[in-house]
Amino acid sequence: MRNKFLGTGQQGFNPIRKLRIAYSGLRYAILNESSVAIEIILSALVLTACFYYRQWLDFNIVLVATGLMLIAEMVNTAIEALCDFVEAGHNEKIGIIKDVASAAVGISILVWSVTLLMEIVRLWQGVR
Repeated sequence: MRNKFLGTGQQGFNPIRKLRIAYSGLRYAILNESSVAIEIILSALVLTACFYYRQWLDFNIVLVATGLMLIAEMVNTAIEALCDFVEAGHNEKIGIIKDVASAAVGISILVWSVTLLMEIVRLWQGVR
């Protein structure tokens, strides 16, 4: 896509190309970050159960929590890769940046975990 401020890039908007790039990034995260793959599998299991028992609100809540957690994970991965690219050696300021990004992921995983556990308990009680 063309950058209108810098005057660089290709002319026009190509939604298929954008989707391919997004898929490529998600695929990379799943294949190279084991935590992302595990989180997606756990979410898929709970989402399948919510869908099967027609718990639509629960399905949407788990879907949103999973999406936000994945966004935080991938932004953290991008920040860490960029920091490592800029400064290969140890740098105190880069360490702080990475710590803050990791804290954001930690909070998102905590919220995701609580959401998943609450839904698992609700689904388990509904089955019994």
